[in-house]
Amino acid sequence: MSTTTVTESSAPAPAPSRPRPDYKVTGRRVLRSEWAKLWSLRSTWITLGLGLLFLIAFGVIATVHYHSEITSGRQLRPDDAHASALSLSLFGTNFAQLALGVLGVLVTAGEYSTGMIRSTLAAVPRRLPVLWSKAAVFGLVALVVATVGVFVAFPIGSHVVSGTPAAMSISHSGVIRALLGAGLYLGLVAVIGVALGALLRSVAGGIAVLVASLMLVPGLVSLLPSSWQDDISKYLPSNAGESMFALTHDSTALSPTAGLLVFLGWTVLALAGAAYRLVRTDA
Repeated sequence: MSTTTVTESSAPAPAPSRPRPDYKVTGRRVLRSEWAKLWSLRSTWITLGLGLLFLIAFGVIATVHYHSEITSGRQLRPDDAHASALSLSLFGTNFAQLALGVLGVLVTAGEYSTGMIRSTLAAVPRRLPVLWSKAAVFGLVALVVATVGVFVAFPIGSHVVSGTPAAMSISHSGVIRALLGAGLYLGLVAVIGVALGALLRSVAGGIAVLVASLMLVPGLVSLLPSSWQDDISKYLPSNAGESMFALTHDSTALSPTAGLLVFLGWTVLALAGAAYRLVRTDA
C-alpha cells in the first residue's frame, strides 16, 4: 500500500497547457490576406501584364500609324486631324480598361464560383472589410500598373511624332495632369470590376455588365436625339472617365474635375450595391 502511494506521488505532473493565442480580425490582417490571395493567382500576373502591354503597345502603334500617314502625304482620317502625342499615346487605354476591369471581376466573382468565399467570410464574419480590402488592394495595384504604363507610353509616342503637328512634350501644359488622370481612371475601373463581381457573383455576368457600361451604352445613347445626347452622354461612366485625361474639352464634355467627381459617383454606386448584397444575402 505504501509502495503504491510512493510510486503515484513520484509520477511527474502533466505540464500545464499553454493558452492558445487570441487572433483578432483587423483591417491590416484582412488587407494582407487579400494581397496574398491576389498574387497567388496566375491570372493576376497574366492580366496585369496584358493591361500594361495594351497601354504601351497600342499607344506606340497609334503614333507610328500617325507618323506614317504624315510622312506619306496621305490625307489624315477625321479622327487623326486633331490628334496629339497625348491622345495617340493613350490610345491603348480603351483596351487596358477591359483587362483591368475583367481582372477586378475575377477577384470577387472568382471566389464565388470556386466556393472559397465561404472560407473568406468565415474568417471575417463582418463581411464588409473583405469588400473594402479587395477593392483597395486591387485598385491600388491597377493604379500603379496603369500609371507606369502611361508614363512609359507617352515618351515613346512623343518621340515617334516629333516634328509633326501632333508633337508634344511632357512639359506641355496639362500633360502630366492627363497622364495621372488616365492612371486614376484605370484604377477606378478596376474597383468597379471588383464591385460588379461582388454584386452579381458571376464572372460572366460581371464582365458583361462591365463591357456594356463602358463600351455598348455610349453607342446606344448615340441613337437618341441630339439634344438628349448632349445632356446624357457626358455623364456616362466611359465619357466621364475620358474627360479625366482629355487635354481639351468642348461644351459637350465635362471638365477634368467634374469628370472625376462623376466617375467617383459611379464607383461609389457600384460599391454600395455590392456592399448591400454582401450584407443582406448569404454566400
